Amino acid sequence: MTLPGQTDLLGDRPDVELRLPADGAYVSVLRTLTAGLAARLDFTIDDIEDLRMAVGEACAMVLPEADPGSDLTGRFALAPGRLTVAVAVRASQPSPPDHDSFAWQVLTTLASSATVSTTEGELVVTLVMTPDLAPGA
Repeated sequence: MTLPGQTDLLGDRPDVELRLPADGAYVSVLRTLTAGLAARLDFTIDDIEDLRMAVGEACAMVLPEADPGSDLTGRFALAPGRLTVAVAVRASQPSPPDHDSFAWQVLTTLASSATVSTTEGELVVTLVMTPDLAPGA
């Protein structure tokens, strides 16, 4: 479910979904999966690293809001030249990130686009990455 006026970037069902304990120790697993999926889509090394950092920033935003014992969920939608990643936690009283914060600015600089939503007791940061094409590519 999305907020009014938002589109569901992942469709009805993500292509890949990974659930991990909502603990910072597991963020590297989510980042590694993200890099592997981006590599399969032929993203450049620089784009892959930007996406890994963006997923790390998204996790840093949602993890402090996670309910005790909840999961950190990564949902991925793959398309030619496009990877959509939604990072989510269950949160009974989620507070969306400050869009003027340094972390949000870094996130939106690294990803092609980023949105945040709070629905059904879940805080979700969604990133869309489309690779930068070299001139003449």
